[in-house]
Amino acid sequence: MRESVQAEVMMSFLVSEELSFRIPVELRYETCDPYAVRLTFHLPGDAPVTWAFGRELLIDGVGRPCGDGDVRISPVDPEPLAEVLIRLQVGGDQAVFRSSVAPLVAFLDRTDKLVPLGQEGALADFDAHLDEALDRILAEEQSAG
Repeated sequence: MRESVQAEVMMSFLVSEELSFRIPVELRYETCDPYAVRLTFHLPGDAPVTWAFGRELLIDGVGRPCGDGDVRISPVDPEPLAEVLIRLQVGGDQAVFRSSVAPLVAFLDRTDKLVPLGQEGALADFDAHLDEALDRILAEEQSAG
């Protein structure tokens, strides 16, 4: 059975130190991919952009700086649980978003009620989806290679 949790959060897209604007961001969590959360950014004039990354990264980033790849999350102030910065990077391009922590924590609490943290591997169909995805990736690599 496929279950999900969704929420919409208003975030500030920080274009520069002088310019930012508020945009709606859809947060989504699905039991078919229990380790990940998806954030879909609705930027004015552009098609929506979706980023998927570890749910645990978002959980940890609320309280302390986390991430060492394309996604980095950190509290804005030393006092946690106020606002966070979400930095997304592709090559040399970076987008920075500022969000209040409260709606993120509420969303994460709902995901934890659906699939408690640490229990992701207990979902039987997740293993089947993972096997299918790995088979598809291997087949694509073999046909391209």
